[in-house]
Amino acid sequence: MDFFEQNDLTTKANSRSIISLFNNASRVQNFTVKAANLCLDYSKQNIDEAELKALVSWAEASNLSKSIQAMFFGEKINNTENRAVLHSVLRSPLNIKQKVLGEQAQDVLQTEQKMAEIVNNVHQGKLLGITNKKITDVLAIGIGGSYYGVKVGLSALKPYHVPNLSVHVLANIDGAAVAEKLEKLNAETTLVIIISKTFTTQETMLNAKAVKEWMTSQSSSKKIIEKQWFAVSSNIKKVKEFGINESHILPMWDWVGGRFSIWSAVGLPLALAIGNENFSKFKQGAYAMDQHFQQTPFDQNMPILMALIGMWNRNALKYPSLAVLPYDHALRALPGYLQQTDMESNGKSVSKEGKKLCWETAPIVFGQEGTNGQHAFMQLMHQSDDIIPTDFIVALQGSSQYQENHKILVANCFAQSEALMQGKTSQQAIDELIHSGLGSDEAANLAPHKTMKGNTPSNTLLMAELTPETFGSLLALYEHKIFVQGVMWQLNSYDQWGVELGKKLGNEILAVMDNASSSHSLSASTISLIKAFDEKSN
Repeated sequence: MDFFEQNDLTTKANSRSIISLFNNASRVQNFTVKAANLCLDYSKQNIDEAELKALVSWAEASNLSKSIQAMFFGEKINNTENRAVLHSVLRSPLNIKQKVLGEQAQDVLQTEQKMAEIVNNVHQGKLLGITNKKITDVLAIGIGGSYYGVKVGLSALKPYHVPNLSVHVLANIDGAAVAEKLEKLNAETTLVIIISKTFTTQETMLNAKAVKEWMTSQSSSKKIIEKQWFAVSSNIKKVKEFGINESHILPMWDWVGGRFSIWSAVGLPLALAIGNENFSKFKQGAYAMDQHFQQTPFDQNMPILMALIGMWNRNALKYPSLAVLPYDHALRALPGYLQQTDMESNGKSVSKEGKKLCWETAPIVFGQEGTNGQHAFMQLMHQSDDIIPTDFIVALQGSSQYQENHKILVANCFAQSEALMQGKTSQQAIDELIHSGLGSDEAANLAPHKTMKGNTPSNTLLMAELTPETFGSLLALYEHKIFVQGVMWQLNSYDQWGVELGKKLGNEILAVMDNASSSHSLSASTISLIKAFDEKSN
């Protein structure tokens, strides 16, 4: 990682304007790459050809190719949990599954067939509710990786939803969220899917219990849970104890991390929403990006280029954040999804060997759909001293009949990337104000308020339109980008021990609340907060 300490590389970048790089007439052509129905224009990044070439050479010399093959072929690269990382194999053809998974490929194939059968049976009215009414709603209960992939997929592929079936997701432990979901549902026509690898996740099981109580109170049959509930879990014993039919259980494998599990049976709610054919296309789009990632030279490899440029911004130019701005209402949940996949994966400060790292890792990821963000945090992006690299994502063709709206949306996307790069100098502001009729003194006084720093780097990701294939490619692109950065930062992207501490302390606090434990490690502040809750609730 001493690569970024080479002053002859970074000093020049810190002192130049991005727009000056466009003096090279072939800049856009040389800094654009296409793959799997996506087009990445990274010409507005603050990096020149020599610097990019040095980055690529560094990656090649760092045995990145070997790490890529190790992941795809099932080596246990998640060293702290002694697991392989094989979510990508779930979207590959059968011959690759058999080569990588061996005998377990048959288990994967059977699960895919079972998923497809469930989807067909619901859509064709073969799988009915307890009173023989057709299923009209699906409620998926999970949290974290067992929720976010489904959530972003449901909104992204809304135009592809099958008619007469609504799919809902429930994650928030707040009882108000449970009540809000149940108000919309009819117990007799609702299919419930619980997604939890251990079937002990506190939020998921509490919500499942509340929904179970609601459903049984609404039905005269004690077999409604057995008939209308499914589970995606590895804890068959716990699922059966809950009352779910064993034939309604789909497996989870320890080589599929939660935040990358949409490709597994965790994707059943999405498959129910969009149908088997579109779910297959979704996986095919991801597989196309997998192939590009594995086979393409680094200097034309979209995930690798995004990863290296992201590291350039983070470690060379010292920018701590990344804004993800999809100019597409359907992708409004994507920034939240990428917050998890990026920050939960690479938000680490120790190496795979457990040694303290001497460099920054994951950026702070945030974002919102355009154009809403322009009327919120983008003020800070334009006029504060902070430079925030940005990924703009937009489909050239809209999914609605309102084509003039879409044209203006796309124009705003392109304008924001240009404005972040160009900025506005004080003299430009003065000239504009004088041209509008102000006197020179008044213009000079107002100009500082209308000056914008510019020089903010950005990527623009284009797709012809948002389809199941392009959405699959998009998710796989970011998965591989995150993987590459984890390898280069020398950390394990696939554990999340930081999440466990909060769970442990949550159970300790509950024990104190229930007077089940007088022994604790809690601070005086937290004990005071517990007392405030007790006083109000009793």
